[in-house]
Amino acid sequence: MPSLMEALEARRAEVLGQAERLREQIAGLSEELSRAEERLSRLQIARETVEEVLAAPSSSVPGTEATGVGAGGVAVALVKAEAELDVTVMSPEYREIIALFATSGAAMRCKEVCRHLGLGTEPRHVEGMRSS
Repeated sequence: MPSLMEALEARRAEVLGQAERLREQIAGLSEELSRAEERLSRLQIARETVEEVLAAPSSSVPGTEATGVGAGGVAVALVKAEAELDVTVMSPEYREIIALFATSGAAMRCKEVCRHLGLGTEPRHVEGMRSS
């Protein structure tokens, strides 16, 4: 039968090991928290930058001088131009997709669009095209 001192020492060693494991978990969680806070900070900066750009007067946004788009109206103008299929405000990639649809004369599946544009037909490409 172990003595009282041996039992206390065994218990002490057990709790000491548990405390060390908890310290390691805390350190890992602290690092994970720091990374999450950094991502949040970057997202906030991106949001503020976008809001700043969208709130800019029309004279500071290229291509809006002639349209008379006011402050904050850049996003509205882009959505309107897209709805009217005004390709001058679309990205080159998006223009290529629109041109493909305009010349195909038939409905196309996402996989076919990817094939015609020279993209891969793997699921990642097809799903990316589907979300466009």
